[in-house]
Amino acid sequence: MRIVGGKYRGKKLFEPKNDDVRPTSDRARESVFNILYSKIGGAEGRKVLDVFAGTGALGFEALSRGAQSVCFIDKNTQLVLKNAALFVKEEDKIKVVCADVTRPLHLSEKYDLIFCDAPYDKGLNEKALENLSESGFIENGAVCVVETRYNEELKLPSSFELFDERIYGMAKVRLYTFCS
Repeated sequence: MRIVGGKYRGKKLFEPKNDDVRPTSDRARESVFNILYSKIGGAEGRKVLDVFAGTGALGFEALSRGAQSVCFIDKNTQLVLKNAALFVKEEDKIKVVCADVTRPLHLSEKYDLIFCDAPYDKGLNEKALENLSESGFIENGAVCVVETRYNEELKLPSSFELFDERIYGMAKVRLYTFCS
């Protein structure tokens, strides 16, 4: 698994040694960032929130492509911390939070690009995004990239407006604009 674009293109990331973490494939990540670039100008200057972060591949990809900052949230931060250590020059832009994103959180800012890639078929993407929006951590106009199994239903509140969706193997990636 590697960073596929930006200033850290080609940098290898640590991968999970078991099936507890399911990273977004390099191909899917590259496609998502191509869509983001064509629709909103990419990750440049954005405050990024990567929830159910796992390895942190999506957030580190955004960092490589010019994100202002990236906050990673996961209940198990072991892999994302290991990968964060590879980005020594960016440590002031990286925050790692060990928490359950479906429960109340204590964050200090709003985010305008959110990656949400929960374990499949558990309804956790909905719970997480609902919690984040109700808590005021999603900036009005933010883009939310949500990955699910290709056939998984996703029921988000009307404040999330779908503007694109693609299927990559077993994964479906949906892009939403958040309007509070």
